[in-house]
Amino acid sequence: MTPNKATFIGFTAVLLWSLLALFTVGSAPVPPLQLNAMCFAIGGVIGVIWLTVTGSLHQLRRVRWPIYLAGTAGLFGYHFLYFSALRLAPPAQAGLIAYLWPLLIVLFSGLLPGERLNIWHIIGALVAFAGATLILGKGIAGDASALPGYALAGLCALTWSSYSLLSRRFDAVPTAAVAVYCLATSVLSGAAHFALETTVWPHGALGWAAVLGLGLGPVGLAFYTWDLGVKRGDIQLLGTASYAAPLVSTLVLVVVGIAPASPVLLIAAMLITGGAGLAAMGAARARRPVIETEPPRRAAR
Repeated sequence: MTPNKATFIGFTAVLLWSLLALFTVGSAPVPPLQLNAMCFAIGGVIGVIWLTVTGSLHQLRRVRWPIYLAGTAGLFGYHFLYFSALRLAPPAQAGLIAYLWPLLIVLFSGLLPGERLNIWHIIGALVAFAGATLILGKGIAGDASALPGYALAGLCALTWSSYSLLSRRFDAVPTAAVAVYCLATSVLSGAAHFALETTVWPHGALGWAAVLGLGLGPVGLAFYTWDLGVKRGDIQLLGTASYAAPLVSTLVLVVVGIAPASPVLLIAAMLITGGAGLAAMGAARARRPVIETEPPRRAAR
């Protein structure tokens, strides 16, 4: 598989994640850990079916248990934080803060060996964080009770960017391992749910459809395509392409009527997306080779 094809496949995960907030709101009032368990059970079954059909189950024996542990921690941590954030704060605003993860991927990858940060990375980060600050300022001035949800959304962004960069480091691990991550996350979430939460089932057909949609798409297929993209494709280009996700996700919530089209929300979305775009420019410049030319020789006398 060529890097360009892998990058394109990875970008399909970004499109699916643009629906994550919508489906999460539709799944209410299912508590976060229970929702984790239900969705990842679906995502894990998808993986097992795919591995069985393709005859790839044997690949799972090559993966060491610390890899399984790290992958499970990434999926469990991110989605528990995300689902909790959208239960505690307005979904559009919390989703925007959670979508700082593409920016963090570019910034953190610039610190890796062989990579470098430049002024465009810094400017992009400041612009995007200005959008997040606008949301936080609105929350402090309006409903301070939403601040814990915003804090969880920030941790959510940090968790997923760290998981993605860790996946890049373990590029030799087959994508088949994601099926185990999903099933282990489901079991762990189920155990924590029974210990800490009260079971609440989705309301009506739309609620169940939202849970099924999460498990099939944003919390299912998306993980497999993303894992393939970050391991075989261009991770900085994927992080760059991901910058469209917060704007698309916000527009989806506005169009369906879940979030109001307030000036503050739209400005914050444009700042976060625009800041990510500036960081993308920095990533492209950092990768651009420097062409050295010899000074012209003086003509022989």
